[in-house]
Order: sequence, then structure tokens, then C-alpha cells
Amino acid sequence: MSELRPRSNRSAAVGIARHGQLKKSSPWPAIFTFIGAALVVVLVSGASLGAIVFSQIKDQITTVTLVGETEGPPPSIGAYSGGFNILIVGSDRCEKDGGCKDRDAELNDVTMLLHVSQDQTNAVAVSIPRDLVVPIPSCPQPDGTGSTSAMSARPINETLYYGGLPCTVLTVEKLTGLDIQFAGMITFNGVIEMSNAVGGVDVCVDGPIKDKYTGLDLPAAGTYNLSGAQALAFLRSRHGVGDGSDLTRISSQQVYLSSLVRTLKSSDTLGDPIKLYRLAQAATQSMTLSDNFSKLDTLVSVAMALKNVPLEKVTFVQYPGTTEAGGVYTGKVAPVKAKADQLFSLIESDTPFALAAVGDDKGSTVDPNAPVTEAPDPAATADPAAPVDPSATPEPVLDISGQTAADYTCTIAN
Repeated sequence: MSELRPRSNRSAAVGIARHGQLKKSSPWPAIFTFIGAALVVVLVSGASLGAIVFSQIKDQITTVTLVGETEGPPPSIGAYSGGFNILIVGSDRCEKDGGCKDRDAELNDVTMLLHVSQDQTNAVAVSIPRDLVVPIPSCPQPDGTGSTSAMSARPINETLYYGGLPCTVLTVEKLTGLDIQFAGMITFNGVIEMSNAVGGVDVCVDGPIKDKYTGLDLPAAGTYNLSGAQALAFLRSRHGVGDGSDLTRISSQQVYLSSLVRTLKSSDTLGDPIKLYRLAQAATQSMTLSDNFSKLDTLVSVAMALKNVPLEKVTFVQYPGTTEAGGVYTGKVAPVKAKADQLFSLIESDTPFALAAVGDDKGSTVDPNAPVTEAPDPAATADPAAPVDPSATPEPVLDISGQTAADYTCTIAN
């Protein structure tokens, strides 16, 4: 990969590491975990006490204003109306005293768009590969001194370097055609501390994984409860999973993410205000939120909408891409436009869809020891007197990589 090239009105950073030379891959921000900050307020008894708890953590949150973001009337707590989109970004910002040898620039190596439907009955989280080559629009510079020039084809993980979180939002809006109301960014330390706060996350692997680049060492197939540095190493591992590519790493990350959502929605977590408070404290110390997203009433309303979505209706998918294209896509990921257009057309119209398969048999596969749940008998639950809708059509089935939060899967070892 070539180094990040200079943008107009901004000098190039000195010594930016080439992506192909980085010794470590980047973290996976645990989506929904920073929503724990809002759940604390919901679950701690009484609105007044909830406000006190929130005031203790709100000062820890760094905020940023998105392009076009305006001050609007806040939603009533517990009554957020309609659907919304949240962009979640994982930053590889160096948090070590004295700097980091493997990187000099801050990149968004994890970019995920979460869409909640208008009726708030389902949610889709789209993981965008960090190496996906996309058009990057002109972005305002973080220091307010001007704007960068638009570029036609650059990896999406450079947007954070060029224009911060607002630039990543503008780029994803252009890529997907969806308006993004809220955005949040989390760093390495946030991932580590939140995995500790939730008591670890159970992940299944189908064989031993030893990744010298991240330090991950899982000696045999099985299920491991990962927290702290181990959780981060699992989420960052690329060479140890699948075919060693960023695409199969995303599938592996969805193994962790689905388990995390099940953990967060379990009674052990939702019924433990102390655990939730620790989760909120850990999250807010390593977060940057868009201005409107950082407000108490908005966070609580969004959290309440999310926690009511059933596990089987929380779907994680990978933005359709291929590593087999040439030209500007050589060594990178090219979008598969037909599949992407189909996906985002369904998302925009809030049309539920099914996946052709769970996982992709490259980065993840179905857990053979998954809990068995007996599906209800449609004949037993159907109302014989109910009229048949002749216009009813089955859900479209998409041939893209992904799974739901209800699916138990295992990471495929490399």
C-alpha cells in the first residue's frame, strides 16, 4: 500500500505507517457497549438518581460536532420516535506514553453502521472493511482552518486521519445513501476496560489460535471467556483467523459481537446496576460522541429502543466486497456494487431480510455445541380465522456474510 498522500490545506503527517507494514491490526469497538452508559440511567431506580449517576460520567465524554448537526428538541425519555442510524468507529489512536512504534497516524480501522428500523423491531449492523476503497468527500479540517480536497478512491480507514469522526460520517453517508443521526468513536483502552466491566465475553474457536502479531494464544478448540488484553487481542487478530484477511477477521469479530450482545441483554448484566455502572465508567473514559448523541435523554431513548430488539432481529452483516479486483483496488477491497445496492435498498425501506447462511465458512462457522431451542410449530400458533394476505411475500434472502445475535458461531482458526 502506498502511504497516505498529502491533502490540500493539510500537510502530510511525518512517518505514517503503511497499512501493509503494521505489525498489529486494529481493535473491534464493542457496539452497544457504550450504550451501557444510557442503560445505567434507565435501570438505576428513579429519574433523579439516574440524572446524578449520568452527571458523574458525562464529564468524561469527549464530544464532536458533525457536519450539518443542529440543536433539535430532545426526545422524551423512553419515547424515541422512529428509526435512526448510528456510526460506530474504532480508533487505533496511540494511548501509550512515549508513542507507539507501529503507528504514527490515527486511523479508523473499524467502521460500523447500525440501522434501527422505523418501528424499532429490528436492527442491522453493517461492518465496512477497513481496506474498502471508496470516494472520500471534501471534509472540514478538525482545527477549523479549511477543508480537505475530495478524493475518488482511497481506503475508508484513512477518513479519521483526514478529517476526524465528521469526515468518516460524511464518507459513510456518501457510500450508503443513508443519513447518520449519531456517531461514536472508541479507543483500544475502551475495548479492554469494557470487556472487564461486563465480566468477559465467551467466544468459541474451532481450533488452536496462536497469533504472534497480537499475542493471542488459545491452545485448543473450545469456548473461552475473554476479557482485558485477551479480548482486544482476539478482536485485533487477523493472521490467526480465517484466511488471514480483513474480510474473514470481520466474520470472526461478529462471533465476539453476537456473544457480547447476548451477554449485555442477559439478566446477569441488565439486573446488575453495579456492573452497568462500571461499564458506563469504562466506556465514557475512552469515547468521543457526536454532540446530539451525548445528551442524557437521547442516550436513554436510544438505549431503550435497542434493548427491546429481539436477539434474532439484530443482524450483523459485512459490506459486500472482494479482494480479487485490480487497478486502484489492488491489495485492497473493492465494493460489490450490485449486492451493496440490494442491501442498502432493503435497509432504507426497512424491509426485513434473511441471510442465505450463518457465518461464511471462512472466518466463522456454526457452533456445533450451540444451545438447542425448539422452534414453535407454525400450525399450533396460527390463527385459523385470520385472513390470508394474498400480497404477502417471503423475506428476501441475501447471499452476504453475516449472522444474527441469536446465532452461536465459532471463529475459524488459521
